Amino acid sequence: MKIHEYQAKEILRKYSVPVPGGEMATTLEQADTAAKSLFGAGNKVVVVKAQIHAGGRGKGGGVKLARTLEEANAASKAILGMQLVTHQTGPAGQKVQRLLIEEGSAIERELYLGLVLDRASAKVVFMASQSGGMEIEEVAHATPELIYKEYIDPAVGFAPYQARKLAFKLGLKTTQINDAVKFMTGLYKAFVETDSTLMEINPFITTKDDKLLALDCKINFDDNAMFRHKDLKELRDLAEEDPLEVEASKFALNYIKLDGTIACMVNGAGLAMATMDIIQYAGGSAANFLDVGGGANQEQIENAFGILLSDPNVKAIFINIFGGILRVDVLAQGVVNAAKKLGVKIPIILRLEGTNVEEGRKILADSGLNFQVGQTMKEAADLAVAAAKGGK
Repeated sequence: MKIHEYQAKEILRKYSVPVPGGEMATTLEQADTAAKSLFGAGNKVVVVKAQIHAGGRGKGGGVKLARTLEEANAASKAILGMQLVTHQTGPAGQKVQRLLIEEGSAIERELYLGLVLDRASAKVVFMASQSGGMEIEEVAHATPELIYKEYIDPAVGFAPYQARKLAFKLGLKTTQINDAVKFMTGLYKAFVETDSTLMEINPFITTKDDKLLALDCKINFDDNAMFRHKDLKELRDLAEEDPLEVEASKFALNYIKLDGTIACMVNGAGLAMATMDIIQYAGGSAANFLDVGGGANQEQIENAFGILLSDPNVKAIFINIFGGILRVDVLAQGVVNAAKKLGVKIPIILRLEGTNVEEGRKILADSGLNFQVGQTMKEAADLAVAAAKGGK
C-alpha cells in the first residue's frame, strides 16, 4: 500500500524525524490559507507540491517555488486539478487532487537515505548515497559503488555504529553526526513498527545552518500486515489506484491491470508470470496479472470474470489452472456459472491440469458454451492470441 508524501511526513514526525512544516490542501482556499500561515511565520519561500503516488513530480511541473503569496496562489491554481504526467504515471498521467503547501528550506547538500527488504539476504538494508535528488535506480545502474549499504541483523536491529558509518560515508560534518544517528535510528524504528516494505528520503538534506531534514519521503507498506495497523489502512487513497484493482482487492483477488488484450486468470503467482511470458512469446500481450489463489471459490471466480470483462481492451480470456488446492472441477463449474450469468461473448480459452481435471473438462464440454481448451500452455496461448486477433 502506498501513501502520499504529506502522510509519510506525519508518520516521520511521530518518530522524531525532522521534516519541513507544511499543510495539505484539497482546495485553492485551503492552499491560500496554508501559504498565508507559512509566509506569516517568516518563511521567505513556500513550496507547492502535487500529491500523487508517483515520482518525478518536479520534472512534470508538479512542484513549484513561490516567494510571494501571489506566486503561491498561482502555483496552487496551476497544479491542483492538473493531469500530471511523470515517468511513473504513464502517458495518461494522474489527476492532482491534493497539494502539500510547505515551508522552503535553505539547502546546502542533497543526499539520499533508503530502507528496503533485501530478499537475497533476508535482511533489511539501509542505503545511503551522496547522489540525493536523483533517481536512485539511475545511480544504482551507472555508479553502484556510490550507494553505501548496511545490512541489519533482525535479532539485533540497527546499531548506532552502522548509522555512524553511513553518516561518515555521506561526508557529513562532525557536528552533524549525532543528529544523523538519531535521524537514521528514527527511520529504522518507523520502518519496522509500521511494517514498511520501502522507505525513501530523497532528498535527505543538510541546511545552511547545519540542520538535517527529510525534504521528501516515500513509504510503502506490506498489505499483508495492514490488519495490525487500522490507522495506517485508513491512509489509503483509492482515487490514486486503478478502479479495477480496487474492486479486485474487495474480493481478495491479486489483480494488476496492464495494457494488453488477453485477460489472464491463473492460480499461483509463479504460474501467472509464466502465463504472461508465454502469451508474449506467442505474439500477444497480457491485459492483466490475476492470481485467484489456491482457495478460490465460485463467488471469487465470478467476481474475477466481472473484473476482467470491465476492461474494454480485453478481446479474449485465457484461464490457466493447475489444480492442487483449487480443484479443476470447482474452477470449471465457476467458469461456466460466471460465463452464463455475465453473458460472456468474447472467446474463453482454458488450459487445465491437476486434481479432477477430467471432471473439469467434462463440465466444460457439457455446458453448451463455446470454450476452447488447449492441451498444453503453448497450445492454449496460441489459441488465445489468435482469438484476440479475431481468429486470424
